[in-house]
Amino acid sequence: MAVTSGVTPDVAYARVRQEVAARADRLWEVALELHRTPELAFQEHRAVQVLTGHLEREGFHVERDVAGLPTAFAARTGDGDGPRVALLLEYDALPEIGHACGHNLIAAAGLGAALALRAALEPVGGTVLAIGTPAEEGGGGKVTLTDAGVFDGVDAALMFHPGVHTWTWAPLTAQCQVRVGFHGRAAHPTGNPTEGVDALAALVQLFNTLAVLGRRLPAGSHVQGIVTEGGRATNIVPAFAEGLFGLRGATTAALDELVADLVRCAEGVAHSTGTTVDAARVTAGYEHFRNNEVLSGRFAAHLARAGIPAREPVPGVHLGSSDIGNVSTRVPAIHPFVAIMDESGSDHTPEFAEAAAGERARDAMLASAEALACTAADVLLTPEIAERAWRSLREKSAAGL
Repeated sequence: MAVTSGVTPDVAYARVRQEVAARADRLWEVALELHRTPELAFQEHRAVQVLTGHLEREGFHVERDVAGLPTAFAARTGDGDGPRVALLLEYDALPEIGHACGHNLIAAAGLGAALALRAALEPVGGTVLAIGTPAEEGGGGKVTLTDAGVFDGVDAALMFHPGVHTWTWAPLTAQCQVRVGFHGRAAHPTGNPTEGVDALAALVQLFNTLAVLGRRLPAGSHVQGIVTEGGRATNIVPAFAEGLFGLRGATTAALDELVADLVRCAEGVAHSTGTTVDAARVTAGYEHFRNNEVLSGRFAAHLARAGIPAREPVPGVHLGSSDIGNVSTRVPAIHPFVAIMDESGSDHTPEFAEAAAGERARDAMLASAEALACTAADVLLTPEIAERAWRSLREKSAAGL
């Protein structure tokens, strides 16, 4: 394979290891600082200040308020002539339980990879981007960034995610939320019961109908709903009732079919109960994740060299959804998992938040920073890797996978 720089891949790997090791304590302190001061979606101002400060001090040009998002940024280095690699940083936390998804580690690893890569390949042929992506947990910052063209021209979008498994890629589903409102007619349930049209009864019937539907859904698809409005007094037949439903599908096409099923069920319930109904998506939605085997294979090999072997995901298991899906349908992308606690645990728990500041998390973050930087070096130094990655993405897109 042709190499575009005087630096060979093996030399680049060795330099990356040295650069990550030299910054290990500083990167861990960044992870701990974000962990100590968790910030919710679109409020991650402190995290952005910390991360961009480190990037600017080491020579990156930083653009803030990217795509109109005050807590998004794009840091850039390189001569711009050649491949373009984006390292994705997440840093939003969860309400009440802080960094129980470990985004403090994602941010520190992406930062470490960007800094190590620039130092190892200086001068960088091509472009290295460190993209700050807010609000993965709610709001979908990457959806906005993708729609704004931030990833246009990128040959590889790279990130890792801490978890309870060490998997080469992430089986992430498509997801969206749909709000359903039933309109009936208020009445006194004793004084004039025949005049009432019970909107809440219609909503309850929709839940029952969806429970039946759920028994025949394919793997990776489900509907989970809550009542957001059900009336205000027991002596008034509710004239309006509303539910919010979270839908997931193993593929984006499966999600679209499930949304259509939900709407048909709601319309059928409305017809049978004498109500009217309106249903609408209330979020842009996350597309399913398309793993790029060319790039994830490189990451897994580099991670193994750092002492952490990865395996393929367990067939049939899905691990939620992420806005990285919207990136992965447009450019070659990876989203491997690296364990920071045993498989008996789970993210989005207080225990996971505690683990995200533990020694195993430090080891996982540093190994992932190294593997991300080495994978990025592969793309920058060896044109055939980007070509193969793009070919793989086109083939998956054509097959609807």
